[in-house]
Amino acid sequence: MSRQRGQGADSEAGLRTQSGGGRSEGERSESWQQERARVLAQARVVVVKVGSAVLADASGLNSEVLEGLAAQLAFLRDLPLAGEDAASSGQPEPTANATGAPSPAQGARRLVLVSSGAVAAGRAALASRGRAVEPTGLAARQAAAAVGQGQLMQSWDKVFLAHGMPTAQVLLTRDDLRARQRFLNARNTFAELLQWGVLPIVNENDTVSISELKFGDNDCLASLLVNLVEADLFINLTSSSGVLAADPQKYPDAPVMEYIDDVAALDLGQLCGGKTSVGTGGMYSKLLAARRAAQLGVPTLILPGREPWVIGRAFAAAGACSAPAGHDPFERGTWVRPAHHAIARRKFWLAYQSDPAGSVHVDDGAARALLHKGGSLLPGGVRAVEGGFQCGGLVRVLHNGESIGVGLSNYSAPDLKKIMGLKRHEVAAILGDAHYPEVIHRDNLLLDAAV
Repeated sequence: MSRQRGQGADSEAGLRTQSGGGRSEGERSESWQQERARVLAQARVVVVKVGSAVLADASGLNSEVLEGLAAQLAFLRDLPLAGEDAASSGQPEPTANATGAPSPAQGARRLVLVSSGAVAAGRAALASRGRAVEPTGLAARQAAAAVGQGQLMQSWDKVFLAHGMPTAQVLLTRDDLRARQRFLNARNTFAELLQWGVLPIVNENDTVSISELKFGDNDCLASLLVNLVEADLFINLTSSSGVLAADPQKYPDAPVMEYIDDVAALDLGQLCGGKTSVGTGGMYSKLLAARRAAQLGVPTLILPGREPWVIGRAFAAAGACSAPAGHDPFERGTWVRPAHHAIARRKFWLAYQSDPAGSVHVDDGAARALLHKGGSLLPGGVRAVEGGFQCGGLVRVLHNGESIGVGLSNYSAPDLKKIMGLKRHEVAAILGDAHYPEVIHRDNLLLDAAV
C-alpha cells in the first residue's frame, strides 16, 4: 500500500491539510522520526489496547493471535529503557527468548493491556452450544459479555503464564473514574499492580454498565487510562494497517499516513469510515482517543494488530531494539504526535469524566475571551442554554454552533436561563448575593475538548 508522508492529502480524498492549531512539524524541536525514536526508547509506562476485530473472528477468540500478542508484550516488558542496562538496573543478564534474539533485562517497562473481545467470545461460545444470538441491544450485549468475559480472561491468563507474566482482571465502568475518590482509589490499585510486576488486563464492566455510565468503546476507556496510570505511550492495535488518508469505503486505495502532526486539525467525520463487524469502535474512535492522549502530551502508535511481531518490529524501525529473529523492522503504522503543550491532568479528568449534560451558547465577545485571553465565561456572554444540567454539571460551550470546549457550570440550567446576558449587579438582583461571578471558571474549562 502506498504511504502518505505528511499530514496533508488530496482534497478529493476529503482530508484537510494541516493548518493552524500550533506550529508545523518544521517548527518543532525535533522531527516526528526523532520524537518516535526517543519516546519508544524511553517510555516506561505503556498502555496497549487491542480490539475485538484483532482478537476474534466468527468462530470466537483466535488463540494464535492471543499467543502472539502475549509474546510481544513479554518482549516489550523486558526491553530496557534508554540509558539503562542490566548492571545499572539490578536485573539479571539477558537470556534467549522465543524470538531467537537475546532477551533483555526483565521488567524494565510497565504495561497495561486494554482488551476487548468479551462480547465476541460470548457470542461464539453460545453458538458452539447451538444458541446463535446477535447481541444488538444493551441487555443482549451485557448478557453476551457475561458469558464471554471469563473465557477471555482465562485465555489471556493461559498465554501470559507461558512468559511468567501474572495478570489481574480489572473491570471498570465510567462511574469508577467519574467519582474523584474512586478515581484515586483506582489509580492507587494500578500503581500497586504495576509495582508488583502484574499485567492489568482491563475491560469495561459490560455486565453492570448502564448506557449513561458506558465508555462507549474501549478506545475511550484506554485514553482515560493513559491519564490514570500516567502513561508515556499509547499503542492501539487495530484491524487496519494504520490511519488512512481518506475514508476507505469511498477511497479504497487511500494511502496510510506515516504520522499525524496535529490530530485536532483532522476532520474525523470525512476521514473515517464505519465500525468493524465485531467491534464497536472504528478509526474514528481510535483517533478521538489519540487526540485525548495528545492533549496529555502522550503520543499514540497505531499498528495492525495481526501483523506478526508488529510491536517489536515497530520499535526496531525506530532504533529502540533489534528486530525479532526472522523479521524485518516494521516501517508502517501511524504515529500521532502529542500536543505542543500538555494540559493539566485535573482538567483532563473533569473534561472526560462523563458526557456533557447540556450546552451553553456564547457570543463573539465571550468566545474571544475564552479562546484568546484565557478568560472565564461570565453570565453576560451566554446567549442560549440547552439541556437540564445541574450545578457542577459538565456542559459543552458552543459558538456559532461549533464546540469550543467543555467545562463545569457553576449554575444549573434553570438558574442560568434566568441570568444569561446579564451583568453582575443584575445577576445579584435575581439570585441574591450568594452567586458565582463566573458561569464556568477558566480552571474548570478545557478548550478544544475531544468530545
